[in-house]
Amino acid sequence: MDKSIRILVIDDDENIRKVLTTILEDEGYTVESVGTAKKAIERTRRRFYNLVLIDVRLPDMEGIELLTRMKDTTPRMRKIIVTGYPTLQNAVEAVNRGADAYVIKPFDVKKVLNTIKEELRKQQEEKKYSQDKVADFIETRVKELEAEGKLTSRSRH
Repeated sequence: MDKSIRILVIDDDENIRKVLTTILEDEGYTVESVGTAKKAIERTRRRFYNLVLIDVRLPDMEGIELLTRMKDTTPRMRKIIVTGYPTLQNAVEAVNRGADAYVIKPFDVKKVLNTIKEELRKQQEEKKYSQDKVADFIETRVKELEAEGKLTSRSRH
C-alpha cells in the first residue's frame, strides 16, 4: 500500500487502537490514533486523513455525533463507524450522519481491510471526478470568455 495514505483510529480502548494501528501499518498505511472525540477533532483540523475509523462509544461524545463534527474539518475524508453494539438504528443513523461504512466488533480483519480498501478506492474515484469537473469548468469558462471577447487567443499563450 501507499505510505501517503493516512488513517486515524478513534477508540477509547487502547488495546483496540494498538491492534488496529499494527494491522494497518503492516498493510503500509500511515496510522495515528486517539482516544477521544476532542482529540480527533483537533487532529483532523491540523492534518489531512484519507480515512477515519470511529468507535460509536467514546468517553466525551457519541461517535455518531463526531461524524457530523468531522465533516466540517475534512469533508472528503472517508468515515467508518466501528461498534461493538450493532443495531439497525445505529447503522441507519450513522449513514444518515455521513458514515461511509459500518464495521462490527469483534473484528474480522480481512473484512475490515477490504472495507478500508473499498472506501479508499471510492475516495480516489471522487477525487478524479472532481479534478475532471474542474478541468471541464475551466475549459468551458475559457471558451465563454473568448466568445465574449474578454479573452483573446494571444492572452492564452
